[in-house]
Amino acid sequence: MPDRPRLYAPETPPTRITHAVFNTLRGTNAELERFAWLGDDLAIAIWHRQTDEEETAYIRPGHHTLSYYLGGGYRTERNELPGMYGSPGRLCTLPDDHESRWVVRDRLRFLHVYFLPEHFTRRAVQELDREPRELTLADRTYFEDTAIARLCTGLVQMPWDGPDALLRANETVHDTLSHLLRSQSAPRHNVSMKGGVAPVVRRRLAEYIDAHLDRNITLGMLSDAAGLSEYHLARMFRISFGMPPHAWIAARRLDRARQLLKSTALPLQQVADACGYADLSHFSHRFRAAIGVSPRQYRQVISH
Repeated sequence: MPDRPRLYAPETPPTRITHAVFNTLRGTNAELERFAWLGDDLAIAIWHRQTDEEETAYIRPGHHTLSYYLGGGYRTERNELPGMYGSPGRLCTLPDDHESRWVVRDRLRFLHVYFLPEHFTRRAVQELDREPRELTLADRTYFEDTAIARLCTGLVQMPWDGPDALLRANETVHDTLSHLLRSQSAPRHNVSMKGGVAPVVRRRLAEYIDAHLDRNITLGMLSDAAGLSEYHLARMFRISFGMPPHAWIAARRLDRARQLLKSTALPLQQVADACGYADLSHFSHRFRAAIGVSPRQYRQVISH
């Protein structure tokens, strides 16, 4: 995954998520009410439109989009699904490689959440025991989901200004992506399943890493756990996990740190030790570089 922007520097988005969907809307009569970069290659926006009739097309945008209707939409339909109209509370999921054309009539107000495919697929290993290349976001139009709607409503109601507010919104979006993975994932078609490690080996490696995050995990240790040569493991790991071993381990250390900061009162030094950081300074530096705030600030914001 590319380097992540700092939560408090939303004006410097990563180049891969400058948003074909966002830019397409900027070329219409849609008006942007609010926008924020949340860090972790995530962004959110609220739009509203008022038009007699206007067509909008999204052509393979390269990123995923979650759309949640806040108002109107009663005469807005997708060309591919004539006669199916939107309404407040309805959701749409637009995967990175989808193509769609929409006819917008009358009034429409909606929330958009923009995120990279990697956000979705990395969770496949952690939460569903599936390979990243197996799944993508489903292309769905006008469905209802109580849990996702509740999270989207929370995003609309919370402020997006300042590092504390952005951090809370970031956490809410991560929760939303987990719900999307479990309820709105679909098999990825026309993808070769050659290469990679066997599912039982992938599971063994993921469990081994999580059980040894407090140690300096080497490629040799992973190759021993998998029963493969270091060279073969390095190549097969990237295929089955969607990233090289060092990047996966670094991401899991951050995940563990966030979880411990949220759910325990452990001193920061003990959190650093449990996650395998060399010392508290190194932990603080890595955490701030990835999340945008210090571990202490993160705990203060998330625990309130």
